[in-house]
Amino acid sequence: MTDTTPTSALPNANFTRRVFSGIQPSGNLTLGNYLGALKRFAQKQDEGIETIYCLVDMHAITVWQDPEKLRRATREAAAAFIASGVDPSKSILFNQSQVGAHAELGWLLNCVARLGWMNRMTQFKDKAGKNAEKASLGLYAYPALMAADILLYHTTEVPVGDDQKQHVELTRDIAAKFNHDYGVEFFPAPEPVIEGAATRVMSLRDGSKKMSKSDPSDASRINLTDDADTIAKKIRKATTDAEPLPETIDGLKDRAEAKNLVNIYAALSDRTAADVVAEYAGQGFGTFKPALADLAVAQLAPISGEMNRLMQDPAEIDRILGKGAAQADAIARPILEKTYEIMGMVRSR
Repeated sequence: MTDTTPTSALPNANFTRRVFSGIQPSGNLTLGNYLGALKRFAQKQDEGIETIYCLVDMHAITVWQDPEKLRRATREAAAAFIASGVDPSKSILFNQSQVGAHAELGWLLNCVARLGWMNRMTQFKDKAGKNAEKASLGLYAYPALMAADILLYHTTEVPVGDDQKQHVELTRDIAAKFNHDYGVEFFPAPEPVIEGAATRVMSLRDGSKKMSKSDPSDASRINLTDDADTIAKKIRKATTDAEPLPETIDGLKDRAEAKNLVNIYAALSDRTAADVVAEYAGQGFGTFKPALADLAVAQLAPISGEMNRLMQDPAEIDRILGKGAAQADAIARPILEKTYEIMGMVRSR
């Protein structure tokens, strides 16, 4: 059946397709960051869509950061982007604090977002825990800044893991309320893009928990800075069960650790989990884990090596980030200025 919907009636039809996504530079990026974000970011830049990638250092300071460690973590995250295939000549790569329009639009959208929406955001509850009264205001309000990060570029697509989908939905709510309140069709409704076999990589020690750079156990994750021997060792020691791999993907339903390793294999090899299960059906982890270790080393060790090389020249990383910030600002500033105008601000200089 032919779709006869007028182009102008399609969501975001009047906006240029543009991808925006960001990662918080808090150090020790992991395999989860690579499979859930960096690898997909590199793929997106070859799809004929403008791609903008940001190190969200202003989000990082919602909890206290040692200044020198934050600087290093920002450069290390930039190195991880580049080593993972994000090409600064194809994509805009910058750190958030170098483009002041993020903070400015963040405040404007604080005045659009509703407290009830903020209260429903699960990540504040998770991070603040029982000490919510001692948490920073920034930690509570940062979803509005995240919305600003996205809307500042009239973003139409946001590659995210499934745990970040709620933030994109909030962004859509804020955009819709702004457009309704001011009688405009100014901000698009960005779509979350959740793709791949391992959009949520789990801990190597506990398949019920997300792989996290903050986990006390270094064995629970593969860091992008790990060398080949460390990567292989962690894969071989990953928690599994005693059963062989099943005949079909349905057999992994209640086997969290086994499912996680299969998903990692699938994502690293650009295959489906069903294909991986079919290949290794009936085989035990004594066979599967060494194969996964070899694959992980082949894919990740070159990234680690390139990151180490890039980190030897921090001035070059800073140059790349500065150039990206200038490119980002050129897109962001006119959108911010139009936002001020729509909201009734006098702009006379």
